[in-house]
Amino acid sequence: MALRSRSALVASVLVAALGLGSVAMAQEEQGGLRSLLGDLMGSKEPEAQASQQPEPNEPAPAHAAPDPQRRVPFGQAELQLSYAPLVKTTAPAVVNVYASRKPRGVPSPFAGDPFFEQFFGRQLPPRAQSALGSGVIVDGSGLIVTNNHVIKDADEVKVALADGREFESKILLKDESLDLAVLKIDGTESFPVIKVGDSEALEVGDLVLAIGNPFGVGQTTTSGIVSALARTHIGVSDFGFFIQTDAAINPGNSGGALIDMRGNLIGINTAIYSRSGGSIGIGFAIPSNIVKAVVASAKAGNDYFERPFIGATFDPVTAPVAEALGMPRPSGALVSNVYAEGPAEKAGLRPGDVVVAMDGSPVESPDGMGYRLATLEIGATVTVNVLRSGKEVTLPVELVRAPESETGEVDIDGDSPLSGAKIAELSPGLAQRLNLPITSTGVIILDVASRSPAAQVGFRRNDIVRELNQQPIKTASDLIALTKGGSRYWRIAIERDGRIIQQTLRY
Repeated sequence: MALRSRSALVASVLVAALGLGSVAMAQEEQGGLRSLLGDLMGSKEPEAQASQQPEPNEPAPAHAAPDPQRRVPFGQAELQLSYAPLVKTTAPAVVNVYASRKPRGVPSPFAGDPFFEQFFGRQLPPRAQSALGSGVIVDGSGLIVTNNHVIKDADEVKVALADGREFESKILLKDESLDLAVLKIDGTESFPVIKVGDSEALEVGDLVLAIGNPFGVGQTTTSGIVSALARTHIGVSDFGFFIQTDAAINPGNSGGALIDMRGNLIGINTAIYSRSGGSIGIGFAIPSNIVKAVVASAKAGNDYFERPFIGATFDPVTAPVAEALGMPRPSGALVSNVYAEGPAEKAGLRPGDVVVAMDGSPVESPDGMGYRLATLEIGATVTVNVLRSGKEVTLPVELVRAPESETGEVDIDGDSPLSGAKIAELSPGLAQRLNLPITSTGVIILDVASRSPAAQVGFRRNDIVRELNQQPIKTASDLIALTKGGSRYWRIAIERDGRIIQQTLRY
């Protein structure tokens, strides 16, 4: 009895230490200490093993097969693993980008005051402007991807590699709506690169590393996970399909690399959500599949990213719209307009249709629709799944190059308030480049010469001239003819940021 009590005590200690609880105690009651220790070591008796096998007609447990590429770490040895080998192979391809702008005069706050102008002048002394960011070498010939806002309006862009070498760079392509730019540096040997991966393969919870140059302190690596996918309406650019991560991203990280555990580039770090200016664990990156398309466009010799033209505009599906259409939940892209004789109209797409999938990938929103289109090539045929009258319809749509205006760009001269403005007729191609709806029409101001009459009046880039002297403006010829008519009073109506502004000028 004493020996059995001692065995029970030892078993109780083992159970408490290993967290086996009352189940193990029940085993001890049935088989003693030898049976308990056998269970702990995994050496069960054949009869016990047989008793745990499912009956021939018993269904298998209903759970998904584990993904061999994804699992949680276990054991002390795995917790001591390091990202160092991964960083060593990828960090050399992450560069620092220094963009500078030539000094320009700043208007004096005393401009227009006759007394103070004689002391301070009309302009303050010119000041140089600079920006700091990061970039990623994606081609051994020296192609670098960064953010457009890093090099925007820069007169000179320099690139510093992780090994200390510095290069002058040339801007091959920039796209403001995507906030991406492609630079080119030249060297005598091939540069280190990071392979561009497939951002579609990402899942929430995947481990990632962010590499960049935050606050100019030098190359820095941070780790985190993919917090969310397909983030939209975050207000940092017109592009709306971001990867969200909690890897620390700070000012200076813009344009840097977000890599997966295979060392592939799966995103370009672009923005953070912060109230203090520093990282609070909410960062956003542009998916690598968009990066692939932009780099391919730069290699083809384009100085801007040309998206495929589908010939339709889309609105979000709200809860009331989903209920009216009999949809179980609000998702998809609602067709609002179809361009006459465009690919969508030829394929049979109609206003009121809801696009729910494209080439087998679900479309959750118009931003998702735009993302899917941007990753495809001009000339490709895409399969669109459309919900129409409660039924799903499949339509093949050929993607083409967006139509352009035959007039081109025109400079206005002569004696009028619009003298010094560069104008063009809005076409689907131009509207696409300016990130306007493809159905936009009219005459838009592309640029305004400094100190010209148009600049002094207050015209700005992207103003759309709607009326001049109560005459509607539909073509560039209409506007040019009216500016040459001569007048002392000018009544002008322009559209700016969706608002109509009217003014009467004496000129």
